[in-house]
Amino acid sequence: MNLIVQGNTLPPATLQFLVRLTGTDEFDVIDACACRFDGKNREHIADELAQFCAANALDWAWIPKGRRLSDFGLFITDMDSTLINIECIDEIADMQGVKAEVAAITELAMHGEIDFRTSLERRVSLLAGLHEQALAKVYAKRLRLNPGAEALMVSLKAAGVRTALVSGGFAYFTDHMRRELGFDYAWANELEVVDGRLTGRLIGPVIDAQAKADCLTTTRDALGLAPEQVLCCGDGANDIPMFRAAGFGIAYRPKPALREVADCCLDHVGLEGIARLFG
Repeated sequence: MNLIVQGNTLPPATLQFLVRLTGTDEFDVIDACACRFDGKNREHIADELAQFCAANALDWAWIPKGRRLSDFGLFITDMDSTLINIECIDEIADMQGVKAEVAAITELAMHGEIDFRTSLERRVSLLAGLHEQALAKVYAKRLRLNPGAEALMVSLKAAGVRTALVSGGFAYFTDHMRRELGFDYAWANELEVVDGRLTGRLIGPVIDAQAKADCLTTTRDALGLAPEQVLCCGDGANDIPMFRAAGFGIAYRPKPALREVADCCLDHVGLEGIARLFG
């Protein structure tokens, strides 16, 4: 295994400490923000490594030697609070004056404290009567890509990796993201609109935690890929089944429930850090 350490900066003192900790004076510089070390002493340094990285705003991960981004055939990611900076339903609810109520339910679902399907139906019902133009306002005024999203997509495409966006949020936003960033596939929930206003109901199947995993496995199988060739990213409990179906799962600013099952977490660097792991 190799140890990948990355942060917004890697000052000389940090590198000196990591050299001492890993017991090797040889390391590869990936770029100005990341380095690769031999992980031969993995079992003996795990606790000290975690403590040091947490104290110095660094992300770290154990990666099989020689693993490259091009070894993967599919990258699949969550959207809200992972690819983008907001939970879309919370911002839509703000247009309806019920953001606090909806956000509270969203938080429970993200932590796995309430069934996602039930939570989604409750939240969507609170949006009844809102004009559909509110969706466009959220997209234009409040939605922003999380740092590194565009750079990550460039790296994935250059490596020949297919890309998929799957969300428990709404198709209005995944469709825009698919066009803007060039995703190969996208799935999300469809809001029912009648006479230009949201009805508070959904159309079609619900994209919940299991549906996310099903999208992954169906696409993987259609592409003729093995499980270890699938890379996924997410932030909440709703992503757990998807992570368990993937070959490698990266949690971005994760909730505790997802942190427990992720292969690594990005708490400090942006989404470009995913490509660095396999650089």
